[in-house]
Amino acid sequence: MSQLLGIIQRLQAMQEATDTGEVQQRHFEVNGKTLCQVKFFPATNTFELEVYDDKKHSNKYQFDDLDIAAIEIFDIVQEGANA
Repeated sequence: MSQLLGIIQRLQAMQEATDTGEVQQRHFEVNGKTLCQVKFFPATNTFELEVYDDKKHSNKYQFDDLDIAAIEIFDIVQEGANA
């Protein structure tokens, strides 16, 4: 559960750092491998999650709820750790 809490705290920090109006961005890695990137867009109050696969392809997903974005990131990190 502490890993999920850490993800939530990182996403909350992204929301709080929007005083400048700039898009905030973070990467999530396991063993040095970037599994996904998340961006927070303050203008729309949404998160964009870009998930990478082994072939360097990516899929993007939009979330307007911090908790749902955090759960999705948690699942991706867990799968990456078990691969």
